[in-house]
Amino acid sequence: MEESLYNGIRMLQPEGGFRLGTDSMLLAHFLELPRAARVADLGAGCGTLGLLLCARAALVQVTGVELRSDAWRLAQENIARNSLEERLRVLQGDVREIKTLLPASSFDCVISNPPYFAVGSGAAGNREIERTEAGLNLQQLCAAAAWLLPHGGRFALVHRPERLCDIFCEMRRSGVEPKRIRFVRHTAQSAVCLVLIEGRKGGAAGLKYEPDFVEFHPDGSPTDEYRAVYKGENTT
Repeated sequence: MEESLYNGIRMLQPEGGFRLGTDSMLLAHFLELPRAARVADLGAGCGTLGLLLCARAALVQVTGVELRSDAWRLAQENIARNSLEERLRVLQGDVREIKTLLPASSFDCVISNPPYFAVGSGAAGNREIERTEAGLNLQQLCAAAAWLLPHGGRFALVHRPERLCDIFCEMRRSGVEPKRIRFVRHTAQSAVCLVLIEGRKGGAAGLKYEPDFVEFHPDGSPTDEYRAVYKGENTT
């Protein structure tokens, strides 16, 4: 199945697997990208975040790491069909072994849309490796991000709000200080459904709360900001 993104970028998605979701769209929009940024995508899947970042910023370069061979193969196809070989690559490898894959302090930013659920939580269904931390937990993810970043480098991820304490603890343990946070709600009256977090390696304490991202009006129509994200527009 093919999905059209923005700025001419197209993406093949796995049959029966995860489809392009709001979490990836919002995360790609949320990350503050330096000009000509070098970005690492940990748990790249079929290359979704890399494709979105390349569509958003003409000079960005993205290196993904993906464990599953089926997702990795699809990522190669997505790179080729968009002629992004000079700007996007996805390595097949284990993020837990990041020190054998990529050099230290070699990226300006790290981004990740990781599995949300603890092993054995019952939320995974029959996709344990995709939906739970069976292959990568928060401690391992944050440690890998810290390895790849220089002092001042940025790490951004999207996750579930109930994991917020765990995320903050693991980020600080790895030397990445949470600096920006944004809650996502389906409507202004809904409970928080997602959280977007960006940290700085070696950053000083101090967390900025940004206004909630609200997806829909009470009548179900999308908000202007939601529409803008799906068009790749900058709304900040």
